[in-house]
Amino acid sequence: MTYFLTQADTVLSAARGLALANPGLLEVNTSPLYLRARTSSPDRTVALVSGGGSGHEPLHTGLLGPGGLDAVCPGEIFASPHNRQIYEAGAAAAKSNGVLLIIKNYTGDVINFQIAAERLRHDGIPVATVLVDDDLATDKADTATGRRGTAATVVLEKLLGAFADQGAKLEELAALGADIVARSRSLAVAARAQTSPSTAAPAFDLNPGTLEYGVGIHGERGTRTIDHRPVEELVAQMTDDLLQALPAGQEEVLAVVNGLGATTSLELHAIGSILHDQLTARGIQPLAVVPGTFTAALDMAGFSLTLTRMRPEWADLWTAPTDTPLALPARTLAPDTAASVVAEPAAAHVRVSEAPASRGILDRYSAIVSQAHDNLTALDQLVGDGDFGDNLAGGVRRAVERNESGSDGVAALAEAFLNDVGGTSGPLFGLLFQELATVSWSDGRAPDALSVADAAKSALAAIHRVGGAEVGDCTLVDALAPTADALATAARDGADSPFTVAAEAAVEGALSTASLTPRRGRASYVGERAIGVPDPGSLGVALLFTALAGVYEPATATRLPDPERLTSR
Repeated sequence: MTYFLTQADTVLSAARGLALANPGLLEVNTSPLYLRARTSSPDRTVALVSGGGSGHEPLHTGLLGPGGLDAVCPGEIFASPHNRQIYEAGAAAAKSNGVLLIIKNYTGDVINFQIAAERLRHDGIPVATVLVDDDLATDKADTATGRRGTAATVVLEKLLGAFADQGAKLEELAALGADIVARSRSLAVAARAQTSPSTAAPAFDLNPGTLEYGVGIHGERGTRTIDHRPVEELVAQMTDDLLQALPAGQEEVLAVVNGLGATTSLELHAIGSILHDQLTARGIQPLAVVPGTFTAALDMAGFSLTLTRMRPEWADLWTAPTDTPLALPARTLAPDTAASVVAEPAAAHVRVSEAPASRGILDRYSAIVSQAHDNLTALDQLVGDGDFGDNLAGGVRRAVERNESGSDGVAALAEAFLNDVGGTSGPLFGLLFQELATVSWSDGRAPDALSVADAAKSALAAIHRVGGAEVGDCTLVDALAPTADALATAARDGADSPFTVAAEAAVEGALSTASLTPRRGRASYVGERAIGVPDPGSLGVALLFTALAGVYEPATATRLPDPERLTSR
């Protein structure tokens, strides 16, 4: 099972957990279930009540408290709350000028909130409603249902909360809510469906290399399936679609980049940067770009974009203080600081030989690393944090970019790995390439094998100085040390194919790490559980010397294992 709680336990436990995490801020009524803010602004005369199916958190409950909502009614997962929850929450939270009910446009929500409104009116409590229908994907003229209510609800609840704290009347709040909704549109995409709590399987299947465009927050499939494209192109398309649907005007927009549950904060912030650039390129200055998970669809891997064309007076409402579990970012983007970029300093110089430049090694290594990338990632996920394949491929890619002018390929590798690649493996490979860069490399003539062996030994000493690794620790040293020895011996003996001999020693050394218990690096954390998995860094060394043999000794290099087979488990 993917989930730790049964579906029947989750909603009530989550409500209680939220109250415990925010002592003094809110209270939980269990029968029927609703949450209510303990305090609010003394100037507030209208209670704001919202809610909907669970699984969208922090939507609704995250905005409960001063500056936000007065009560929230959570339904079961993806199911509307029943009318009694809403009725009793509204009655308990009602203030002197009544209650405003905030409803997302789903049939169950609309019916239950409207029944609750009728019951409140029957009790003499003034009631008004705001219907959120921002989902552009469901904007169809041939249906009476109308657009779904999605992530614009967060913007609406924040702005209405601030306006209510100013003492706004019921009719004023309802009018503002309707205006906000009319000036807001959202659009969502997904790369993977949410996991069903009932079946523990994805709610729908997606073919590899595709995205669902226009998904709903209850896990509904998109309105169409598109090819998985670069995120810049995807955000550009979504931006164009949203802007076309917004009311025309020169006002600034508020942009929300919302995660659907499984999309990382790292990705959401990067998408926010892309969205900002897309808007400014179209002559639109965003009031703010707000990334985060605000309206989830359980654990769906995807994101939505919401654009609200802000009226000038709404900016102060957005930045008004709140005391709610979800602290929405309130900073606005000033035009002169929105995209500050610090110039990159010149990279440190790597000493290279005076021999003719060599590109063949870089090209061959690039091809081999690309071939083995997925396997290296899979191996590193078993014993480390899974980043080795990306780090190695990323460093080689940067070296290729540096080498576009035709300079020495080994020197480009040294500069790329020393200056641009982080983690553990990046700098260590940088030291290896830095020493190898002192050798006379060229594409047409093999370098002196003994010089390469000496450079490898110098690299080995440098790696030991900075990391302490020795043979037997299950690191790249277990491949590099026997390689340097084998190459030196082959050079002194006058072997016909010293680089092939060295590559064979590298392969043997790398594969031998599968029988070792790691004593260095992140693999040491898993200890004996790493036995049976060769060290990815040592395989990176084996691939490097496989590339050298392929460039300078193509006839004998055929006896080396295929890179993809070498790195497969």
